[in-house]
Amino acid sequence: MDRKRAVRGAVLTLAGGTMWGFSGTCGQYLLQVKGLTSNWLVPIRLFTAGLLLLAVCYMKDRNRIFDIWKKDAAGILIFGICGMSMCQYTYFTAIAASNAGTATVLQYIGPVLILVYLSLRNRALPRPNEIVAIVLAVTGTFLLATHGKPGTMVLSDEALFWGLCSAVALAVYTTQPGRLLEQYGSPAVTAWGMLIGGAMLGVIFRPWSIPVAVDGEVMLGMAAVVLVGTIVAFSCYMEGIRCVGPKKGSLYASVEPVSATVFSVLFMHVSFGAMDFLGFVCIISTIFLLAMDKKG
Repeated sequence: MDRKRAVRGAVLTLAGGTMWGFSGTCGQYLLQVKGLTSNWLVPIRLFTAGLLLLAVCYMKDRNRIFDIWKKDAAGILIFGICGMSMCQYTYFTAIAASNAGTATVLQYIGPVLILVYLSLRNRALPRPNEIVAIVLAVTGTFLLATHGKPGTMVLSDEALFWGLCSAVALAVYTTQPGRLLEQYGSPAVTAWGMLIGGAMLGVIFRPWSIPVAVDGEVMLGMAAVVLVGTIVAFSCYMEGIRCVGPKKGSLYASVEPVSATVFSVLFMHVSFGAMDFLGFVCIISTIFLLAMDKKG
């Protein structure tokens, strides 16, 4: 791999992860300052982003965009309903109950849950680095929830519940569509998943019946969440993956929880203590430990 291509890939994947973190903070602003609810925000975000991303896919390869419905209609429906919608809904609900930084870090326990699931399914003990990753994930969650004091909850029950639910949802979101991604590519699968997930949540929560005071700030925030945090971030990430490969790309994109934390401090004036940051470090370090596995 030439240096120019490697640098381009690193910059793009870092940009994608940073924009995802920024999007989470914008979501926090809409939920906590502007009074929106995840019942309104998530269906609108997913459906709108799905339409826009699908339009981009259609312009690039209109002949294949509908192929997934011919052979894998059930698979894409399951991904949209059980993967995409649940991942996004639990994540933004966790943000509403805490902040973008904490919610994003808790969601990153997802890869460790995948590891535990695979170990149980294969009836095989985790390798040493995987055991360390599991211990660090549990320790980080404990520190975030209690600040190291058993019996004392610093994080609200609601925030912890939805944060852990988002980690489970991320694990499902990551593992379920594997074959679909290989056969149809991530842009098309993601676009259809968002559209389906947004439509399903729309039917459940009926956002059109929820009173929302839409002003310039809400429109700006939604543009950041939908355009910057979805279309632009996803495009940067996918191009970066093409340049450096999925393993390095996913490591670069793990800047997301860091950027979400920084943006929460800068724009939402969220204060974190030493125990919070120690918990963040424990959980984020699991990504690098799992990436050390040469067997993939």
